[in-house]
Amino acid sequence: MDWGMQNRLSQLIKPDGHCMFLPIDHGYFQGPTTNLEKPAETIKPIIEYSDALFVTRGVLRSCVKPEGSKPIILRVSGGTSVVGKDLANEILTTSITEALRLNVTAVGLSIFVGSDYEKETLSNLANLVNVCEDYGVPVMAVTAVGKELEKRGSRYLGLCCRIAAELGAKVVKTYWCDDGFDKVVAGCPVPVVMAGGPKVGSDKEVFDFVYDGMQKGAIGINLGRNIWQNPHPVAMAKALYAIVHEKATADDANDIFIETKNQ
Repeated sequence: MDWGMQNRLSQLIKPDGHCMFLPIDHGYFQGPTTNLEKPAETIKPIIEYSDALFVTRGVLRSCVKPEGSKPIILRVSGGTSVVGKDLANEILTTSITEALRLNVTAVGLSIFVGSDYEKETLSNLANLVNVCEDYGVPVMAVTAVGKELEKRGSRYLGLCCRIAAELGAKVVKTYWCDDGFDKVVAGCPVPVVMAGGPKVGSDKEVFDFVYDGMQKGAIGINLGRNIWQNPHPVAMAKALYAIVHEKATADDANDIFIETKNQ
């Protein structure tokens, strides 16, 4: 692996081998998502707990200060919305020239395996890897499921992750599942980070699945809504950071959450 690629990956994945990414890219298909109406205000109190931001170029330029910025994973796919016919019908929206101009650490895009646009989104990934390898920029593939949440089983996610790695992704973002997440990770030859998806029913539920996923081989998380849509985002971010980087258990994280929110 070339020095530039290794250097960028080392900015994303910390010396302990783990990472905590903070996605704020939801507006590219959801518009002004709840609690993300003003991204600069959303991230200000919780940015210290993130190792990198996952963001679009528009929000990066308008809402993220370039001075002392966290590493940036640039969202480069899109072209669809929640009111359109199919979220899977994405294109590449941002060029490698633009990514380099913005001095990003990595780029990310979604793939929709099993959808009507499977070939198109996998082609997006392959083409992006082709050009990014020339410039030493890592690609993170996101195994998206659109509105079909029932697809989040281990066989399906294992298939998606392996295909993403086979096509050259350096990191894969996927969902945790309770029916064999260890097999999903074991079948993927590149690092796996966990997505959060819609906000869950309880805070402890988040700590439980993150801890379980870390024990089963994930190197970290890429959680947004479960942090910044929580009534206590700082407490949630601090608790999750403890699981990812400080070897805290789910119970430990819950104690940290309660203590922090009550301060």
